[in-house]
Amino acid sequence: MNASLKPSTAAMLALAPLLWAGNAIVGRLAHDLISPFALNFFRWGIAFVLLLPLAWQVLRRSSPIWPLWRQYALLGLLGIGCYNALLYLALKTSTPLNVTLVSSSMPVWMLAIGRLFWGIAVSRRQLCGAALSILGVAVVMSRGDLQTLLGLHFVAGDLFMMLATIAWAFYTWLLSRSTGPQEVKAHWASFLLAQVTFGLAWSALFTGGEALLGDFRFVPGWPLLGALLFIAVGPAILAYRFWGMGVQCATPAIAGFFGNLIPLFTALLSIPVLGETPHLYHAIAFALIVAGIVVSSRK
Repeated sequence: MNASLKPSTAAMLALAPLLWAGNAIVGRLAHDLISPFALNFFRWGIAFVLLLPLAWQVLRRSSPIWPLWRQYALLGLLGIGCYNALLYLALKTSTPLNVTLVSSSMPVWMLAIGRLFWGIAVSRRQLCGAALSILGVAVVMSRGDLQTLLGLHFVAGDLFMMLATIAWAFYTWLLSRSTGPQEVKAHWASFLLAQVTFGLAWSALFTGGEALLGDFRFVPGWPLLGALLFIAVGPAILAYRFWGMGVQCATPAIAGFFGNLIPLFTALLSIPVLGETPHLYHAIAFALIVAGIVVSSRK
């Protein structure tokens, strides 16, 4: 917990939020082409196909993952199926601003869950870093306007987002604390494919419920195919790979602070993709979030 943060580890933990921010932009652009749960299911379906040639052995009947299927089913539920399902539920009744502000509590939940369930000590420096990080998110999402924050009204969807944030915090801790065959955990594609196999089943269940409620939407074409390929390779495979490696090197408590880079990266990517204009508050938010990371990760 007191290890210093190496530049290579920081790069991996920053690349994951950057790719997830790209996922938010592409998901927004593809909103009219595919329904939310279906988008999550198809992206993980493509990821499964891409991972299969790299780690098909992990799915054999003799594979060591099957005696531990409950553990991998839990990882798949929390990290692949549950988080996104709760996020989409949140957006039905809440606003993107509220959802992002609620999710900025990630560092706090990382520290709290580590303390309550694994007895990991929390330092004053980490609490100070969490406060700086959350303040940075508040600045970028309110566009530097205090009245925007004061005018927020929380609704039921915000509770779903809070549950999603807690689910991701548990998932991140389980990545570093899970037991199991080292030959699986040591091979990134095998470990991810084991999670995706169970997570895909959860995603199919949620997509089935979406179809039963009459909310399923799928408009085939090159734009949708391009969007699915991007989010399957980038935010699904590469981002989970970078996040997993970063968590192993830096501990979940420190990794949690990097999650607050997602709204900042989303705002910055919106400048070239959606034609938005950069502002001073972007720089202020970036400084606050990075300061939170530096303060929390110093010895």
